[in-house]
Amino acid sequence: MAEKKIMAAAPTAPQAPAPRAQKQSDAPKASQSSSSSTSQTSSAAPKKSHDVAKKAGALAILGAMGPGILTAFAGNDAGGIATYSTTGASYGYGMLWTVPLMCLLLIVVQETSARMGCATGKGFASLIREQFGVRISALAMIALIISNFAVTLSEFAGIASGMQLFNVPIIASVPVSALICWMLTIGGSYRKIEKILLALSAVFLTYIVSGVLAKPDWGAALSATIIPQVSNDPSYISLLVANIGTTISPYMIFMVSSNVVEKNLDATDITAQRADNISGAIAAEIVTWFIIMTTGTVLFPAGISVDTAADAAKALEPLAGEYASGLFALGLVGASFLAACVLPGITASAVCEAFGWERGADRSWKEAPAYYGIITVITIASAAICCIPNVDLFGIMMVSQVINGVILPILLVCMVLIASDRYVMGRHANGRIWNALTWFIVIAVTILTVIMFILQAMGY
Repeated sequence: MAEKKIMAAAPTAPQAPAPRAQKQSDAPKASQSSSSSTSQTSSAAPKKSHDVAKKAGALAILGAMGPGILTAFAGNDAGGIATYSTTGASYGYGMLWTVPLMCLLLIVVQETSARMGCATGKGFASLIREQFGVRISALAMIALIISNFAVTLSEFAGIASGMQLFNVPIIASVPVSALICWMLTIGGSYRKIEKILLALSAVFLTYIVSGVLAKPDWGAALSATIIPQVSNDPSYISLLVANIGTTISPYMIFMVSSNVVEKNLDATDITAQRADNISGAIAAEIVTWFIIMTTGTVLFPAGISVDTAADAAKALEPLAGEYASGLFALGLVGASFLAACVLPGITASAVCEAFGWERGADRSWKEAPAYYGIITVITIASAAICCIPNVDLFGIMMVSQVINGVILPILLVCMVLIASDRYVMGRHANGRIWNALTWFIVIAVTILTVIMFILQAMGY
């Protein structure tokens, strides 16, 4: 009874105001066309609704684009370009079949990392701390700082090597590029920085153009991409491991998830992020394919071996022309610059996230002193070391590879355990097939890392 009284006493919902009367002059026209307009409206409404939904979906994908593309292209840095150039110069088209394999590896790791960020609203560093404790998180951050510092140093070395081909001395190229990198990293909001870096990614088109200028045997190159050519030569195996190993680095996992959080993406953006990561991985591996194909077309038949990306650019000139050589060198500078802009920021973001400190380009120096301090120290120190005469940059790069090799399998295990935990990920956790594929990649990368260490110890 009480419930009935309450319901009866409740006021009824107010009536919507009646539409205003149509103008007198328009009334006859409306009356004449009422039946036809009704039929047109009923047929047009579903189409309009479909178009709006389609447009909203496209806009959502475009709005979420960025983290996957940036991360994939940042992986094609000075070390990666050097590895791919050596592969083509040493074995021609013989290792082009590894490119689709590297693409799959990159898609799985980046998609999983982005999905974790969207589903939880947290970066990878924060998830490691919550799931595995402060000690493991601190050890991971120390290793990440050392590794990323060494890789950042190699990026400035790549800039220096590439600019020397344009007769620009190290003492000018490195300090100027370091200053620009630092200003881009700290100057403005994340979205502003992301747009600049995405525009900078266009420099990778130079590798495609230089590949076309090299006049390759397209049929042989495509055939070698589809049909694997395996060799038991230790040097071949070493390069095979290096190709796969250089595709993903520890910082990539942190970078994708942190960038997703920086853009305030959530579970509704997972589909868009998947498109971003797949398209980014494919685009980056197309560039990789052209680097191997170009050096395989020009340098391998001439028997020219290279140790660095700058050597490859220099060697292309007498055989493929100055334009191909210049474009290759320009690509090296641009790729190194892009990675140098990304690495200090992602290192600072991961460390601050792991320890609960304020971070992000949207914060002020006073709000996030640790974030800006880490970026500044890494940028200045790596550029300064690169300017020291006769410094062993190759040795530093080797140390970073060792650290990457040790930490990467551990981080991949952490990633797959978190991504498959339904308590953390909810309905966005890994499915059985994706989980099996991820574990396969973890085991494969671990085995390849061990093989790499053994071959390096043997001098291959």
